[in-house]
Amino acid sequence: MSSSPFNVLFLCTGNSARSIMAEVTLNHLAADSQRFHAYSAGSFPKSEPNPLALALMAQQGISTVGVRSKRWDEFLADGAPPIHLVVTVCDAAAGEACPLYPGTPPKTHWGVPDPHTAAEFEQAYRALRQRIERFIALPIEALTRAELQQRANAIGRI
Repeated sequence: MSSSPFNVLFLCTGNSARSIMAEVTLNHLAADSQRFHAYSAGSFPKSEPNPLALALMAQQGISTVGVRSKRWDEFLADGAPPIHLVVTVCDAAAGEACPLYPGTPPKTHWGVPDPHTAAEFEQAYRALRQRIERFIALPIEALTRAELQQRANAIGRI
């Protein structure tokens, strides 16, 4: 296996809640193995992450240190990490024309409704965590690009 992690970019229009929660959850769950690293971004990022998302992550024991809302074109800049999979988590981002990242990584959609209340944030987190747990259980190193695309799409339908 390569010593480099498999990099996942979670996209959502505002990059303030769902994509942020997905980023920190994948990094938290994969921290020991170092097989994966997650990032998040948005097409029209908010000025800062949603406080309800940050509070929920803290309740789950998941660090959000250094997390910020950012524009998706940061991952096109020189020195940006290579992206191996792009995951949209909101329907608006799924319908937008995403930038073409170097190497044109596969893109999949794991839609989660936009949360507004504490209960909705918890539902969104549970849905994302379930998908992320299934994703990190995949034998990524052994999958072809087509198999990765198929499996990632299937996870999005959970």
